Amino acid sequence: MPDMTDDEYNALDEYYTKNPPKLSGNGKSGFFSKHTEKANTLIFVDDFSADWLRIKAAAKNTTPEAIVNELIRKEMLLAEAI
Repeated sequence: MPDMTDDEYNALDEYYTKNPPKLSGNGKSGFFSKHTEKANTLIFVDDFSADWLRIKAAAKNTTPEAIVNELIRKEMLLAEAI
């Protein structure tokens, strides 16, 4: 995607300032609804980790989140075994 010019950026900024996106759902579902209650839900990883998660998820036909959950549960089981 090419970079926006200043004029394009300003027009886009003005549009979304005047027309903020509407959230759908019942207030209990949807990305923003789920994450406002748990502000610390989002995590950030380096590019290497993100790539590894995407590749592993694709190989198992699942999501990166499922891979993280699996790794955490394995780690917890190992910690309990000690």
